[in-house]
Amino acid sequence: MSRKYFGTDGVRGRVGEHPITPEFALKLGYAAGKILVADSELPKGERPAVLIGKDTRISGYLLEAALESGFAAAGVDVSLVGPLPTPGVAYLTRALRLQAGVVISASHNPYDDNGIKFFSADGMKLPDAVERAIEAELDKPMGCVASWQLGRARRIDDARGRYIEFCKSTFPNELNLRGLKLAVDCAHGAAYHVAPDVFHELGAEVTKIGCQPNGININELVGATHPQTVAEVAQEQKADLGLALDGDGDRIIMTDSQGNLYDGDQLLYVMVRHRLTRGQAVAGVVGTLMSNLALEHALAQLKVPFTRAQVGDRYVLEKLLECGWLLGGENSGHLLCLDKHSTGDGIIAALQVLAALKEQAVSPEALLGTLCLYPQTLIGVEMQKGFSWQTHPAILAAVQEVEQTLAGRGRVLLRASGTEPKLRVMVEGEDAQLVRQQAERLAEVAQEAIQSGKKP
Repeated sequence: MSRKYFGTDGVRGRVGEHPITPEFALKLGYAAGKILVADSELPKGERPAVLIGKDTRISGYLLEAALESGFAAAGVDVSLVGPLPTPGVAYLTRALRLQAGVVISASHNPYDDNGIKFFSADGMKLPDAVERAIEAELDKPMGCVASWQLGRARRIDDARGRYIEFCKSTFPNELNLRGLKLAVDCAHGAAYHVAPDVFHELGAEVTKIGCQPNGININELVGATHPQTVAEVAQEQKADLGLALDGDGDRIIMTDSQGNLYDGDQLLYVMVRHRLTRGQAVAGVVGTLMSNLALEHALAQLKVPFTRAQVGDRYVLEKLLECGWLLGGENSGHLLCLDKHSTGDGIIAALQVLAALKEQAVSPEALLGTLCLYPQTLIGVEMQKGFSWQTHPAILAAVQEVEQTLAGRGRVLLRASGTEPKLRVMVEGEDAQLVRQQAERLAEVAQEAIQSGKKP
């Protein structure tokens, strides 16, 4: 059964439009409370509790209040932490032994979007089955427990400090960041009062970027979706490295002092090579359908198994757990190190790369060895919900023609975005000009098909 509201990363959309409305958030809180915690095995008399965190969007206040009311109506206590990176909410949910964690964020989207996503008690994204159960509960009338059973709310004042110390604990005790000058871009998002302190307290000299949120400037020409900003600052400030997080702090893109960018595929490869250099076994790595083919080939040379999951860090996590592996991620910068954290964490992933740089005393380029990513062009085409692109004759014919043109020297991938109303068109291959040309051609065919509204 397909999910009605949940995408690859929770419920997301434009604020004020269904489902991102106060009415829906209220009912979602109630439904989630019923499903996630009603059956929790708690000692008699102990009330179930959840944690709610958010990024810096102005709409976070509205959705936070509605969710809090919904949980209270279901008889669930709520702990509020205010702005905190998504992985920080996952950590505190687990550390405080709560029944669930909730993050109000639309990650890399513009400020007038927002979303709601959940973590289970073990700090991991909810499985599809649980999200379907919540959706089924949403179809039922909302109720309210008796007054004496209503949930209460409290604020956790030291959440930021707890998470900072947790991030630092994942960095080797024998190392420090002294002598490194870092440009740290927090995208005016949830990590603005966390990430700079983590790196500074480990010894680095930090130049802050995107650390002045005003409710409407999140991701605006800064952060992981606009890494050129941190690259320019790193060059101007003669920083050793630039680190760009996204709005909710769970993805990382890096740049060196020359402005060269390093995406998730490259950073994941650095982590793998570093562990192998230290004599640690790497049982295997999980990527996604979007992971660069060059990463797969480079890992094969290291004799490290590689497999692909659906796009979305939650699917990477599911595949890692299925295989019993520790390392995985997406080229967008969602990177998972399951021996460090239960979910993708931009700060912790950056610390693993910085540990490799400090321990091996080489440049980021040297850490990549022979890995050279194949040119990849990704184009987003606006698409109405319900359009059957998978079976549209014109799109299928165009895909076949592009594959014939690439002649085995590349690949084509079309997929519906899980966070935006778009069809993602990706072409990858050895020839950059050919890849760009074919991606644009395929996107043009898809756009014409979608606009015409013709169904197969």
